[in-house]
Amino acid sequence: MRALLVVNPSATTTSARTRDVLAHALASDLKLDVATTEYRGHARDLARRAAESGTIELVVALGGDGTVNEVVNGLLHAGPDPAALPRLAVVPGGSTNVFARALGLPNDVVEATGALLDALREGSERTVGLGLAAGTPGTEDEGVPARWFTFCAGFGFDAGVVGRVEQQRERGKRSTHSLYVRQVMRQFLGETHRRHGSITLERPGEEPLENLVMSIICNTAPWTYLGNRPVYALPDASFDTALDVLGFTKLSTMTATRYATQLLTSTPERGPQGKHAVSLHDQDSFTLHSQAPLPFQMDGDHLGLRRSVTFTGVRRALRVIV
Repeated sequence: MRALLVVNPSATTTSARTRDVLAHALASDLKLDVATTEYRGHARDLARRAAESGTIELVVALGGDGTVNEVVNGLLHAGPDPAALPRLAVVPGGSTNVFARALGLPNDVVEATGALLDALREGSERTVGLGLAAGTPGTEDEGVPARWFTFCAGFGFDAGVVGRVEQQRERGKRSTHSLYVRQVMRQFLGETHRRHGSITLERPGEEPLENLVMSIICNTAPWTYLGNRPVYALPDASFDTALDVLGFTKLSTMTATRYATQLLTSTPERGPQGKHAVSLHDQDSFTLHSQAPLPFQMDGDHLGLRRSVTFTGVRRALRVIV
């Protein structure tokens, strides 16, 4: 099998030596080409060329969720075609690695490599559904290109936290869970829409849901991890269904504390619930509109401010080695 290994040299939890050992291990079972990313978006470009080559059967992403997202968007540049496109494999090298862990892969790069080699020898793979977000026709965001996400997107509060974390990382801070907690508190104190939300969710044939303060869109569960603890915003979300949505209509100090506690103690059977929490399961298509520009993120990558985003859940979009 001819494969391309896409390496992010800035991956948080890997060293140059680890990456060399990984490449050597994969080369023992594959006809392997190795490419190192050099700029933001490079992994997407490399994966797109691999998909268009017609000769690459497998693309392995070594890096965090951002690297995986770029590779997926490169593979699906012309749309999903699981039978024809190269398979995807992931070796987690970031700080959180939600997509890889949601697939059941070990969070250790060496163990994950061993699991990947075993899966390749056994021919073990699955076809997963993904999310697609695009600018909404007829709005000022209609020209925003469509982009795939592998596990989550956020509009409003959580995207603002992601943006704050990215700013801190650009200043040289390490991506740690304590950094995220600090930015959550700062975002909460500075949030202007937390008592009366500006987001409206519209679905074909359904009454709109109005006054959402924030919205989380999940393609799988868990939503994220705090260390080794999984956090289930939408426990029923799955790679085998379309998209799940969680919205909050109020985030006062009391309600925010309640829902934060529910998230921290969430399980595969129970996520946040209550008077100001709205959840939807297995949604094929919906649009989020905001009266004011709000931060938007996908797979932990802050994408700036938006007023309107249209989401589509695409079942069986890509084959993944597991």
